[in-house]
Amino acid sequence: MNMKYNPDTHKRHTIRLPHYNYASEGCYFVTLCCADRMSLFGHIENGTMVLNEYGNIAYNEWLNNANKRKNIELDEFIIMPNHLHGIITITENLNPNDSQTPFYISSNTIGAIIRGYKSAVTRKLAPFLGDKIWQRNYYEHIIRDEKSYEQIAEYIQHNPFTWEKDRFYINIPTIGTD
Repeated sequence: MNMKYNPDTHKRHTIRLPHYNYASEGCYFVTLCCADRMSLFGHIENGTMVLNEYGNIAYNEWLNNANKRKNIELDEFIIMPNHLHGIITITENLNPNDSQTPFYISSNTIGAIIRGYKSAVTRKLAPFLGDKIWQRNYYEHIIRDEKSYEQIAEYIQHNPFTWEKDRFYINIPTIGTD
């Protein structure tokens, strides 16, 4: 089937704040989902996330973000069967003046960090799973105060305990080996 592009149905809608500099110092809560919400990274057992070989790759690549970018800190995070939740803190805006130009692209924005992460995981998993690992885009929330940070960190920590009630939960067997 060859569908023609229809701007009314195929237009991507951004959830980003207009005119916000996503390279700004601060804390960001991000959620990335696997394509079709497939359980690729392991399973939940007695309230604990058990990573499989693909989950270990996703986990290690997440940690590798801090090696690639010296202006970020990785705070609370969890790899779930079909998604990742994490808090990223940008400690320094490395290009504060460039962000005012109209077609500014920086490797130090939350978007660039997520693109780099997804790309690294996809490169490593593509030989086993193909290149459709991730759902398009991601969810992000700017954490504005300590109370919000604490609530989000607690949510991340407790995510495996509430897995069957999670909006990302789908009762599909995990792909790959545990």
